[in-house]
Amino acid sequence: MKRIICLSILLTLTTLAIAQSSGSLNVKQDSRIESLIAKQRRLYDLDSSFSGYRIHIFMEIGNEALKHAEQVKRQFQNAFPDIPIYLTYSEPYFRLRAGDFRNRVEAEKCLRRIKPKFKEAFVTADMIYRPKIN
Repeated sequence: MKRIICLSILLTLTTLAIAQSSGSLNVKQDSRIESLIAKQRRLYDLDSSFSGYRIHIFMEIGNEALKHAEQVKRQFQNAFPDIPIYLTYSEPYFRLRAGDFRNRVEAEKCLRRIKPKFKEAFVTADMIYRPKIN
């Protein structure tokens, strides 16, 4: 699917380069290309997560774990309102993880900002949300 889109873009750019030298442009595109692009967008929107990295902030077990997690989440949101934070439960732990980083370098950079306020924070692999495309 990506190859078809890339090939279409490459063909269009080549045509543009040729058209600039001759002074005219006539693009003939198979109508199926638009339907393939629309189909790819729908699939992309349906599967909104993929492997990436997050910063692990908190993990606790017990009767008060949810209450503590919500307190830490509020503290984090007040300190870093620009970084999304996610509260999850995976038996028997409540976890707080922050960010949606595509690579470890981005996550480590953000970790340096967070570490002074959340000393136990560390980078971990996780499923992250895809950025929205227009």
